[in-house]
Amino acid sequence: MLGSLSDINVLDRSLIFAALAEGRTAPVNYTINGHEYTMRYYLADDIYTNWSTFVKTIPRPLGAKRKYFASKQESARKDVERAFGVFQSRFVIVCRPVQYWDEETLAYIMKAYIIMHNMIIEDEEAINLGFDHEH
Repeated sequence: MLGSLSDINVLDRSLIFAALAEGRTAPVNYTINGHEYTMRYYLADDIYTNWSTFVKTIPRPLGAKRKYFASKQESARKDVERAFGVFQSRFVIVCRPVQYWDEETLAYIMKAYIIMHNMIIEDEEAINLGFDHEH
């Protein structure tokens, strides 16, 4: 049904998050400011479940450091949300269910979309600046 796939409904149907809830995810390792991490984190807003893997915006940040972090985090979350909106409008495949594809294939598809999107943006900017690609 059109409009019935809200963020929460998609989350409830997601094989990725079902595996996450059951502790069956591929290992990750990364370092931030000298701290080692082995868990995936997802930027989320207040409507999501309180899972340790969801990093939500600080609701009422106190102090300059927390306010700065909250603004950067919210900005990044909105950037990702907007990017998927652009992908959905330009690349119809993103709108389709993906539960039958493996994670590696999905990663390749998303990287290809990002590359194509950036190429389109660069091409549009060149046209707007009056550059002619044929000469």
